[in-house]
Amino acid sequence: MTSEENSIDTLYIPTGLKTQKEIYSGFGKHELIQAVIGTAAIAVLDIFFALIIFNNLPVFIIALLLGIFTSVMCVQKDVTNLSVLDMIVNLYNYMRSQKKYYYKALDEWRWDQ
Repeated sequence: MTSEENSIDTLYIPTGLKTQKEIYSGFGKHELIQAVIGTAAIAVLDIFFALIIFNNLPVFIIALLLGIFTSVMCVQKDVTNLSVLDMIVNLYNYMRSQKKYYYKALDEWRWDQ
């Protein structure tokens, strides 16, 4: 027996590595930009409905805080590195993809058909 046969090469695959710096777990610079865009969109709708139409300041504040919370929670990634927004996009792409494949059955040994 040689020393090469005695040494077993093992492959170590690290898990949980992140390619980008994160502000906190699952929330980095890219997610921050998405959350700010989502918060801005919700704030515009909130200003329109709560202040202009209903003229109600407490509803405006509550809806704005809920909008911030919702936009952050939708873009924060979990341990599988997917966010709620990513899952919705994946589901939408799956729903639009082809699911039925029509094949013509051929005898694999005869090519002259």
